[in-house]
Amino acid sequence: MSEDQKKQLEQQLWNIANTLRGKMHADEFRDYILGFIFYKYLSEKMHLYADTILEQDRIKYLEIDENTETGKEYLDAIKEEALEKLGYFLKPSELFSEVAKRGSSTGNDGNGHFILEDLQRILNNIQQSTMGTASEDDFDNLFEDLDLTSTKLGRTEPAKNELISKVLYHLDQIDFKLHETDSDVLGDAYEYLIGMFASGAGKKAGEFYTPQQVSKILAKIVTTGKTKLKSVYDPTCGSASLLLRLAKETEVSTFYGQEMNRTTYNLARMNMILHGVHYRNFNIRQEDTLERPQHLDKRFEAVVANPPFSANWSASPLFMTDDRFSQYGKLAPSSKADFAFVQHMIYQLADNGTMAVVLPHGALFRGGAELQIRQYLIEDRNYLDAVIGLPANIFYGTSIPTCILIFKKCRETPEDVLFIDASQYYEKVKTQNTLRDEDIDRIVTTYRNRTETEKFSKRATLKEIADNDYNLNIPRYVDTFEAEDSIDIDAVANEIAVLDKSIAETDKLIAGFCAELKIKTPF
Repeated sequence: MSEDQKKQLEQQLWNIANTLRGKMHADEFRDYILGFIFYKYLSEKMHLYADTILEQDRIKYLEIDENTETGKEYLDAIKEEALEKLGYFLKPSELFSEVAKRGSSTGNDGNGHFILEDLQRILNNIQQSTMGTASEDDFDNLFEDLDLTSTKLGRTEPAKNELISKVLYHLDQIDFKLHETDSDVLGDAYEYLIGMFASGAGKKAGEFYTPQQVSKILAKIVTTGKTKLKSVYDPTCGSASLLLRLAKETEVSTFYGQEMNRTTYNLARMNMILHGVHYRNFNIRQEDTLERPQHLDKRFEAVVANPPFSANWSASPLFMTDDRFSQYGKLAPSSKADFAFVQHMIYQLADNGTMAVVLPHGALFRGGAELQIRQYLIEDRNYLDAVIGLPANIFYGTSIPTCILIFKKCRETPEDVLFIDASQYYEKVKTQNTLRDEDIDRIVTTYRNRTETEKFSKRATLKEIADNDYNLNIPRYVDTFEAEDSIDIDAVANEIAVLDKSIAETDKLIAGFCAELKIKTPF
């Protein structure tokens, strides 16, 4: 599929979402449109796989009669293989295209057939088909956010049915071309939609989406020098876009993630499957990462995260006996969990791994417990590899400037820390700042080569950082001071003399007018 066709697919999907949602908020309609695209994807994968199995019998999946003994035997055989290969099963009558046809065809009353009950049953059946199999956790309650009884879809059942039927009909007209390519075209389109919904979701967007420009930087940095990663991890994975970005930079064997928000957790699992990640190759759990971590026995070659900025957490004294936090001497403040996430991620990082985390700028210089944690990471462990300052207003829902901290347990350059000030390199698009490709390349290339560039990057020794009391505020290390133009005092004096002469002549002229008019001069 060409780049133009890809953009056309993205635009088609967005137009459907934007046109059909009516008065519903984009953030509310997101779960419906993304869920139905996912259902269509599962259907097409099932249809293609079943047709492949049936090739030797010279029949098509839709030709199977589900009510005959022969048909049931075919379906049982196909189901067994599909559960192993795909992780789920759909009967011919349950395929998206069949449901869409029933919804758009005219019933006896002159309206479209009522399909809501059928659709709800089918979505439940997808989940139930996985019960007792290896994919059960990955499909458990996956469609629970598609509430087909919600009054947001319409005040009456016919109104709801009409809206859903329209959505299915329009989606059915789009060919995802899954049989033509192994590329990630549909996955990219799905990411595009998630991003579009994020741009309209305001503050909520930060809960589920990291802008692709930031994801690119993190992914390129943690995959530096790696042609394959055995395992990657995001403890606050949102919609999993950051995890999936890693696979665009290098080959990834297994994805691990954790997400607290239930709706976002469902979106992450859908996103994984829709990007062609086999159910055996990802493990995403729903829980509070700091309070109830789900992968503590694992160590990962690449760890990335965009945690919620300065979130609250319990900071319970009990955590002082938790191996993730005990060695630092202090816990991150209960009102600012930024370094609690850093400590958790450090614990999960493999000795040969790289970790990149997005934090608010305050994490670089705040005192108290956060200062002690920074000092331990730098002085005692020497894990901090780089600090990158990003422009303000590049994240949805917040305009604050942010930074990226890079950590390694075995650093190639243990004598210094690289500081990069990229805060002035961006493009303003409407109300949002965005990093251009050249800005991303500049950051990544500077990091990889550890080059020093005036007013952009500096390698600071550990002694310099210690002399600054472990304050990592970037202007302390990267001098961005712009000297003002020198002033020619003689030229200014001459200008003033000329002005004084001009003023004197004007005053003399005004005085003459006043004398003629026999009025008092104003000076």
